[in-house]
Amino acid sequence: MRIPVFHLLQTQLAPIRFVLIGVLLGSLGGCSGKGSPHPVDVDLARQTLHQVLESWQAGETIESCQEHSPPVVVQDMDWITGRSLEAFEILDNGEPVDANLHAKVRLTLASSKSDQPSEKTVTYLVSTSPHLTVFRQMMQ
Repeated sequence: MRIPVFHLLQTQLAPIRFVLIGVLLGSLGGCSGKGSPHPVDVDLARQTLHQVLESWQAGETIESCQEHSPPVVVQDMDWITGRSLEAFEILDNGEPVDANLHAKVRLTLASSKSDQPSEKTVTYLVSTSPHLTVFRQMMQ
């Protein structure tokens, strides 16, 4: 005697079906996007920014920041392309915005084409959780 597939799904697989639906609904709870970011640790963010800029000024590579303790992820296109940092000045205490500290910095970069260094004011976004990150704001 053959049991119709529909009957099999309704009777013998019903408990499994309910378990799968429960797991699916339970996993959707974390996807709502309503969780708040970790607030930035302002003192740690300022200290991290200063240490990163000192590393650049000392001639270290951007990758070497990953070897700091704790490691720092850094993004700065001038540093990535090999520009040397002659001097820097952190211009303010920074503004904590959610998970980032927004800090203005004046950079004096060595010029690769002339004897005159170039100066620019930029903003760094520094995060302290879950990892230390220092990213230069791209659109300024």
